[in-house]
Amino acid sequence: MPRKKPFSVKQKKKQLQDKRERKRGLQDGLRSSSNSRSGSRERREEQTDTSDGESVTQQIRRLNQQPPQGLGGPRGFDPNRYRLHFERDSREEVERRKRTAREQVLRPVSAEVLELDIREVYQPGTILDFPRRPPWNYEMSKEQLMSQEERSFQEYLGKIHSAYTSEKLSYFEHNLETWRQLWRVLEMSDIILLITDIRHPVVNFPPALYEYVTGELGLALVLVLNKVDLAPPALVVAWKHYFHQHYPQLHIVLFTSFPRDPRAPQDPSSVLKKSRRRGRGWTRALGPEQLLRACEAITVGKVDLSSWREKIARDVAGASWGNGSGEEEEEEDGPAVQVEQQTDSAMEPTGPTREHYKDGVVTIGCVGFPNVGKSSLINGLVGRKVVSVSRTPGHTRYFQTYFLTPSVKLCDCPGLVFPSLLPRQLQVLAGIYPIAQIQEPYTAVGYLASRVPVQALLHLRHPEAQDPSAEHPWCAWDVCEAWAEKRGYKTAKAARNDVYRAANSLLRLAADGRLSLCFHPPGYSQQKGTWESHPETAELVASQGRVGPAGDEEEEEEEELSSSCEEEGEEDRDADEEGEGDEDTPTSAPGSCLAAQNPYSLLGEDEG
Repeated sequence: MPRKKPFSVKQKKKQLQDKRERKRGLQDGLRSSSNSRSGSRERREEQTDTSDGESVTQQIRRLNQQPPQGLGGPRGFDPNRYRLHFERDSREEVERRKRTAREQVLRPVSAEVLELDIREVYQPGTILDFPRRPPWNYEMSKEQLMSQEERSFQEYLGKIHSAYTSEKLSYFEHNLETWRQLWRVLEMSDIILLITDIRHPVVNFPPALYEYVTGELGLALVLVLNKVDLAPPALVVAWKHYFHQHYPQLHIVLFTSFPRDPRAPQDPSSVLKKSRRRGRGWTRALGPEQLLRACEAITVGKVDLSSWREKIARDVAGASWGNGSGEEEEEEDGPAVQVEQQTDSAMEPTGPTREHYKDGVVTIGCVGFPNVGKSSLINGLVGRKVVSVSRTPGHTRYFQTYFLTPSVKLCDCPGLVFPSLLPRQLQVLAGIYPIAQIQEPYTAVGYLASRVPVQALLHLRHPEAQDPSAEHPWCAWDVCEAWAEKRGYKTAKAARNDVYRAANSLLRLAADGRLSLCFHPPGYSQQKGTWESHPETAELVASQGRVGPAGDEEEEEEEELSSSCEEEGEEDRDADEEGEGDEDTPTSAPGSCLAAQNPYSLLGEDEG
């Protein structure tokens, strides 16, 4: 028997690393650098995966990787087909931003800096557009059509990347498959809901989509200002009038799935706590009545929406006598949503012209950026949880339909990021980029700390301060290190402060609204008093107070914020406060029809 060769611990470690890389399907020797916490997730996927935008730029990062579909899934389904495709930050850019986070002193910005004009973000009239489905005819085969769409998409990406540098451009979607989902939803819908986050609505409102829907398609566009409970009522009213002034064809609706009374005193210590809503939470949504009135004004008698009004009345009556027992009520009194993972045939066009309000049913398409609350809005309209929700951007990976009433069908589209000139740090704070997979979170924390008094709200002590009362200049790295010290986040080997984990935790607090960063429309600082005394502001406060938690109708359970950053390589599992982070697994059998079956059996045939 031959003598065994010496085998050091270092060699054994390298052998295990190589084995892990081979199991992930990568070639030998292509491991990414492990100098940073995010380095192990920085895989060179362009060696094993293809992208529609790959010929334009090889630096595409594919996020939200899902495991291969098991035996129980539909045959031939790719779970990663609709994952986010963003441009990859270069290693030099990441290192430069890390140095900035360590060296740049944070200074509070003025109120005027928080004013955000949509013309600065999207520059209407430029090539910052979104890809359109190219012209087609019935004589084309499916292969010809898809090839033509891919060529058109390549041209679209080429124009944008040739006109703007990567440093100026925001993250935006490079996955053609996800854009095809948007095309399908726009084609099959009679009314389009564009959902935005009230904290930064101009970030989520691409003017090119407004012009396309109201102009070329000739459809009505309803702007939903969602999560109005996270912003002062005066600011909500100011944003509403801003959009009315600049986009007169919009129908504007204020919405929140979980309203709270703004007149109730807010405890600053609640930043470190999260509330778990109990009872019939979804039935207390603020905004379904407004949305119904907007749809009635659009359809003007072409569709009978009386069943929707009756449903709202039932939900209000049910919420008023909710038992508030602390347990979520069983949701067996309504039909389950039927979801199908889409195939190529589902993406085929329905025709140059389509009959509106077919069979007396109005189809309402819900579109918007990731993490603006599209799925939560559908749950709020239905009055119970029928759509899986998550804080992770890109959680909804294919569009799905649900019959709200016999004459109203809702369609939920995956979140899409449109190209703009928005700072990438603001995109991270807005929840557009998955926080668990960000390469460099420190400058985003600095962006937040310059606009929100994070140190005061979280009672942070400067890491170099000997005397707590002394003033010390803060940088983004100091904020992260102080938060890591306060929360006890330590690295595994050397037990140093884990600043990467602390930075992720702070970004999650901002995305959840517990460190609320709200932007203002132009001129808001000078007219703040006018908006605070505006009649609509008092009306909004009163309406939120009427539907907000009161008495025994809905209980709140306060619990300490748990560690909100996963270990290296783990998936982001944070879920919505009412959800459990479950995936959008289909409840219908493979091969069922695309649209959800109408539980009221009013349609003579299924829509494709």
